[in-house]
Amino acid sequence: MININGLKIDVPIIQGGMAIKCSMAKLAAAVANEGGIGVIAGTALTIKELTDEIREARRLITNKTGALGVNIMFAATNFAELAQACIKEKIDVIICGAGFSRDIFSMVKGTDTKLFPIVSSLKLAKISQKLGADAIVVEGGNAGGHLGTDKDSWDIMEEITKNIDIPVFGAGGVITPEDAERMLSLGTVGVQMGSRFVASHECDVSDEFKQMYINCKEGDVVEVMSSVGLPANAIISPFAKKVLDDDTPAPKSCNNCLKHCNRKFCVNHRLVDAHEGNYETGLFFAGRDAWKINDILSVKEIFDKFRPVFNK
Repeated sequence: MININGLKIDVPIIQGGMAIKCSMAKLAAAVANEGGIGVIAGTALTIKELTDEIREARRLITNKTGALGVNIMFAATNFAELAQACIKEKIDVIICGAGFSRDIFSMVKGTDTKLFPIVSSLKLAKISQKLGADAIVVEGGNAGGHLGTDKDSWDIMEEITKNIDIPVFGAGGVITPEDAERMLSLGTVGVQMGSRFVASHECDVSDEFKQMYINCKEGDVVEVMSSVGLPANAIISPFAKKVLDDDTPAPKSCNNCLKHCNRKFCVNHRLVDAHEGNYETGLFFAGRDAWKINDILSVKEIFDKFRPVFNK
């Protein structure tokens, strides 16, 4: 068990907050019930949708050895409103990436909500510590989703863990227990995993999406430029090829969900299409090492595989 400023976690595994609507109440609650930090993807949800998901997850959580978090992209237009909703609901942890917010530190100050910024450099790690982060998630360019660096997690981790004093969770490339063990050897207190939890029974995406992970081969994950303005890793697909060729259709409608968007395509729509199993129009975000996944497991089975690493 680890203790982060009073937040006690039995197993230091954070389930990645994968938007849009990939990590929701059912998955987050299952992870929390195994003693980890289950995370709801708050990005692109309305305040009501997010509040409903938090309350549903709480209803499903029966084991108090884990925690419930929400991941919100700073790039989202309603980032501040979503964060305030999390604080109002007394969420255990807010995890935020895809940009860096200084305001969020003052928002959580004096509350019981912990703050874990996602960073990819020693500079931002030090700033996070100075501003009062309870812990940080250090994410490399081998992670799934939007990326803050082109360096792999293995290449940036030790420089950061050796030069800050707050707990570090390592993200990017953690698919197997051996990967988790390697991450701990670099000075982290735990890991964040996204891709491994996509291929779980409790994840709310379609079976077609999960099969993309199972069928993925080494080299099938490519780096594309998201309309957010950040690079991202995605499994090769017809739409991913269009992004690579800069041949994507402009969105027919826009609700200004992002602070900055190049409007070459709507990343939210393409992620939803992927989660619904639309091979032709979906964008299938995945960590670069998703090819290591060859089975769909329950969250309990995943934790049973990883738990011994943290009990040594």
